[in-house]
Amino acid sequence: MKPQNMQQKVLQLVETSWFNHGILVLILINAILLGLETSASLMQDFGSVILLADKILLAIFVIELLLRIFAYRLRFFKDSWSLFDFAVVAIALMPATGQFSVLRALRVLRVLRLLSIVPSMRRVVSALLGSLPGLGSIAMVLVLIYYVFAVIATKLFSAAFPEWFGSIGASFYTLFQVMTLESWSMGISRPVMEQFPYAWAFFVPFILIATFTMLNLFIAIIVNTMQTFTDQEHAAERAEDKKAEQAEQQLMHQQLADIQQELKALREELKQRNT
Repeated sequence: MKPQNMQQKVLQLVETSWFNHGILVLILINAILLGLETSASLMQDFGSVILLADKILLAIFVIELLLRIFAYRLRFFKDSWSLFDFAVVAIALMPATGQFSVLRALRVLRVLRLLSIVPSMRRVVSALLGSLPGLGSIAMVLVLIYYVFAVIATKLFSAAFPEWFGSIGASFYTLFQVMTLESWSMGISRPVMEQFPYAWAFFVPFILIATFTMLNLFIAIIVNTMQTFTDQEHAAERAEDKKAEQAEQQLMHQQLADIQQELKALREELKQRNT
C-alpha cells in the first residue's frame, strides 16, 4: 500500500466518531484508576492490576498520538490542542524516580485531555483564554484598588488590629477575605467598628467596588467572549452551509448545461438523418 493511501486511511480512522469516543472512554477509565491509586487499601490488594492497567492505557494513548501525527503530519504541531495532548502524554512517559518522582503525581494531567476531546469543554477553555487580555486589564485595576484600600486600612487600623492590618501584606490578605464575604461582618468589620464606629464607611465602599463591581466585570468579559466565540462558530457554519449550497447549485447548473448539450447534439443528429 502506498504511503499516501496509508495516511488517508489513518486520517479517516482518527477522525471517526467511534475512535474519538473510544479515547474519551479510556481517559475516563484512566481518571478512575488514578483516583484508585490514592487508596492505600486498594493499592495493597490490587496495586499490580491498577498499575498494569495504567501502563496499558498509557501505551494506547501513545499509539493514538503516533497515529494522529502520521495522519496530520506538520498540521499536528500547528494545532494548540494537539500540542497540549502531546505534552500531557510526554509528561507521563518521563521517569518518575529519584528527583523526578514529583512527575508521578502529574500523571493526573492526562485527565485534562477531556478538554481537547469534548467540543463544549474546548469552547469554554478557548473563551477563557480569549478573555485573558480583558481580564488582565480588570485585574490591574483591582490591584490598584486593593493597594489604595490596603494603605488606608493600614494607617487607620494597624495600631488596634496589627494581626489584620499591621502591614500592607496583612491588609491585602484581610481585604481579600472581606472581598470573598467570608465572615467579613462578624469576623472583621464589627470588631473593628467597636473601636472605630465609622469603619463601615471604609468596608461598605470597598465591598461595593471590589466584590459587586469588579468581579461582575470579570464575569461580563468571560460571558461576552463566549458569546463572541459562539457567534463566530455560527457564522462559520453558515458560511460552510452557503458554500455547500453554492457548490450544489453549480453542480445542478453544470448538469443542466450537460443535458442541454446532449439535447442539442440529438437535435443535430436528427436533422442530419432527416436531410
